Amino acid sequence: MNHAAITKKAKAYEGQMVKLLRELVAIPGESGTEGPVIKRIKKEADSLGVFDRTWIDKFGNLFCQVGTGKRLIAIDAHVDTVGVGDRKSWKHDPYKGKVAGGWVYGRGAGDQRGAVAPMLYAAKIIDELKLRRPDWKLLLTFTVSEEDCDGLCWQYIVREDKIRPECVIVTDSSNCNILRGQRGRMEIGVTVHGRSCHGSMPHKGDNAVYKIAKVIREIEQLNKRLRPHKFLGNGTITVSYVDCKTPSMCAVPDQAYIHLDRRLTFGDTKASAIAEVKDAIKKAGVSADVEVKRYAKPTWTGLVYETENFFPTWCEEEDAPQVAAAVDTYRSLFKKKPIVSRWTFSTNGVSIAGMFGIPSVGFGPAPESVAHTVNDSVPIDHLVKCAAFYAAFPNTYCGNGRD
Repeated sequence: MNHAAITKKAKAYEGQMVKLLRELVAIPGESGTEGPVIKRIKKEADSLGVFDRTWIDKFGNLFCQVGTGKRLIAIDAHVDTVGVGDRKSWKHDPYKGKVAGGWVYGRGAGDQRGAVAPMLYAAKIIDELKLRRPDWKLLLTFTVSEEDCDGLCWQYIVREDKIRPECVIVTDSSNCNILRGQRGRMEIGVTVHGRSCHGSMPHKGDNAVYKIAKVIREIEQLNKRLRPHKFLGNGTITVSYVDCKTPSMCAVPDQAYIHLDRRLTFGDTKASAIAEVKDAIKKAGVSADVEVKRYAKPTWTGLVYETENFFPTWCEEEDAPQVAAAVDTYRSLFKKKPIVSRWTFSTNGVSIAGMFGIPSVGFGPAPESVAHTVNDSVPIDHLVKCAAFYAAFPNTYCGNGRD
């Protein structure tokens, strides 16, 4: 395999990749509304004329297949984005795909539509350089609803589409580093009950907000004593939403609620995380209902595929075949040693690797630090590097990649 030819081809497609990314950034597509961006990606895929098959499943995920061999390798990118928030905070219009200083700016440029164009043009490179081999097939998966419920798309792919790759490259933002794991996460709801009364006589009631405030203080303290892990990072917990119910703005609230974002490191389980929250509530001296939240929002196709908001931790060994192949691919293409690390945030890997045990490795454009910010962006040279990497990986992984 001629790695120099691969990198040369990837560089030649830089303009087309930037053009496509700018068009994708211009299409709003938060979770549940990704239809137009999925259709634009499919149009591009079909126009390239290199795929054996392209299709959309009932969940709304797009699949593009190269080759027909028995060994299935997948490369995954989610195409939905978070919202833009206060547009006045953006230096560049979030839906224009501004090009400046060697970067593309806009919502989704870094997180994570920046991987879409390199994936498609990797297939083009594979075709033009005749890199296909009879023993493998490559499946590009452009998945939806990740921002709302990471990994749900892959629960559907494995359980309902009956697709189970031999290994998966997860292309969420890695800054072109090789990543081999992440903390898991879960969403926990805590509800306390009080007794309402007229606001002019608060002593006759039992203010639920005061009670939840005590719980919040204990949750803050709990975060300081959660289990550490040298590689994946410490477990964390934070209050991400607060609400209350009251009969009137002149009444004592009789119910209050907090939503907890809990990040799980090695050794944390669903049961242990719930027990820790219950212990914090006990320390607060109040009674409360605790539940693991569920997700049941429709995808852009209208399908509801309900799941519990518990997403397992995963971590691959550094000498795992797919990680070793990623390192070999990087060294052969870029002539230097890669950084091998882990994500701080969560990806579809929570299902692919964490839930189903499918061997996975991360390699994607853009740093994690731009995700969900008004500086959402991707370096253009990352598009080129990723296109080359995705084109070279299948033969390296399958043992056909030596020069």
